[in-house]
Amino acid sequence: MQLPSPPPHRGSAQIKGPARSGDQAGQDCSMSGTDPNHAAGKAPDSDQGQAAVALAYQRFEPKAYLRNNYAPPRGDLSNPDGVGPWKLRCLAQTFATGEVSGRTLIDIGSGPTIYQLLSACAHFEDITMTDFLEVNRQELGLWLREEPGAFDWSVYSQHACRIEGKGESWQEKEHQLRARVKRVLPIDVHQAQPLGTGSLAPLPADALVSAFCLESVSPDLASFQQALDHITTLLRPGGHLLLIGGLEESWYLAGEVRLVVVPVCEEEVREALVCSGYEVRDLRTYAMPAHLQTGVDDVKGIFFAWAQKKVGA
Repeated sequence: MQLPSPPPHRGSAQIKGPARSGDQAGQDCSMSGTDPNHAAGKAPDSDQGQAAVALAYQRFEPKAYLRNNYAPPRGDLSNPDGVGPWKLRCLAQTFATGEVSGRTLIDIGSGPTIYQLLSACAHFEDITMTDFLEVNRQELGLWLREEPGAFDWSVYSQHACRIEGKGESWQEKEHQLRARVKRVLPIDVHQAQPLGTGSLAPLPADALVSAFCLESVSPDLASFQQALDHITTLLRPGGHLLLIGGLEESWYLAGEVRLVVVPVCEEEVREALVCSGYEVRDLRTYAMPAHLQTGVDDVKGIFFAWAQKKVGA
């Protein structure tokens, strides 16, 4: 069984230091700077570890996951210091630079969520959403087709419109996103060709977005690095990756299943991006406040990274 690339997007986060931008020269890609406990936790048989993760994800419940992370209290966007507004602000500000644009974008491991594409859809005409799990792809289909039972993302759409300040209505925003998502495909980030052979997605993409995916489906730090390497093959040289994930998180709940997460810190994320051939343009962190630590995970914070694939990488 292959490991998922999946679900994820767990309103999560931690501050590991001040936000910084720019690449660090002279990084050692042996990952020697990582926490020795993480290195010691490397699975002796990566395939076996990834298969165990894939098996656990068969019990993933999209609606429970959405309730845990995108309904109040984490889904309360009225507090500008909340985790939801922070993620939407990071995305909107990055797309507002005008540098992250093109024709094609792939969302890696979309899970059952769409908020990560609300600011992106104005800048890309062909968007591919992906997930390892059929139940998540089905959940996305409900929203894309405006069918009964779909999760209501209107609060997120309204907030994104307010941040962007273009005078666009949330209905227009959602209509544009639905129109520009051209396909929802299976993906496995632990395969050298994550989308398989003969993919329906135009490749290489001009940009990638991935939120709460890689650390959520990797049994160890080496698998996290390899998964990042794999998705990087889908991106053109000079293209951009926007990566969001949990910091120092080891588990989360999605219904009855308790899913394991590989804990990563800010410097491990930075080093992994450099080792995969990126220039780190921006790396920000957010500390999860006590009132949002609701018992559905043990996340300490989240990171937002904007990285650009080097030409020749």
